[in-house]
Amino acid sequence: MTARLAVFVSGGGSNLQAIQSYFDRRRSVATVALTVSNSATCGAIARARESGQPHVVLNDPGDADRILGVLGDHHITHIALAGYLKLLPAAVVHGFRGRVVNVHPALLPKHGGAGMYGHRVHAAVLAAGEGSSGCTVHFVDTEYDRGAIIAQASVPVLADDSPQTLAARVLVAEHFLYPRAVHALVAAAVSLDPSGGVKLTSGAAQYFSDPPAGVSTRLGG
Repeated sequence: MTARLAVFVSGGGSNLQAIQSYFDRRRSVATVALTVSNSATCGAIARARESGQPHVVLNDPGDADRILGVLGDHHITHIALAGYLKLLPAAVVHGFRGRVVNVHPALLPKHGGAGMYGHRVHAAVLAAGEGSSGCTVHFVDTEYDRGAIIAQASVPVLADDSPQTLAARVLVAEHFLYPRAVHALVAAAVSLDPSGGVKLTSGAAQYFSDPPAGVSTRLGG
């Protein structure tokens, strides 16, 4: 069965584009069936509108019934948050338990939580004097950036980095890691166990092989 993804975004949607490009080459595995946003003017919605792709703008991001209805209407099987700045309602998280993931532009559990997004994260990494940063793909629960960690990709922090230069390096890692983590999820190579931990099959590592130069990956936190 081909997985049907809903990708939730609040901005330009570069990770949405990375996911879409990845699965355009693997249509039998998954397809981006719906773009969802809390912003009618964000770049991701503009592109979806122009290309005629299914998209929904949420007037109330806390309206669980509306969200679940939309997801049901589009036969969504999995959700990927890609720069989505709102907290998913608990009913949606529970209804899609183990099928909702997020990417965060730092190595959690550091530099996460409410209000930590975009260049705020990279500025915090630099202020803390970290020697490395990167991104984390994790299951989504009812708190910001607290779900079980599926995989991380690391990049070095350079002495002359600014939040902008670090962000660009981390984004390369995100565009590699996130689509592959979604692939592992829909292929059941990674799952959420009843206790809330991550369960990996013996073949899970294959989805994360051959990262770009300067990027290293690891499974789990």
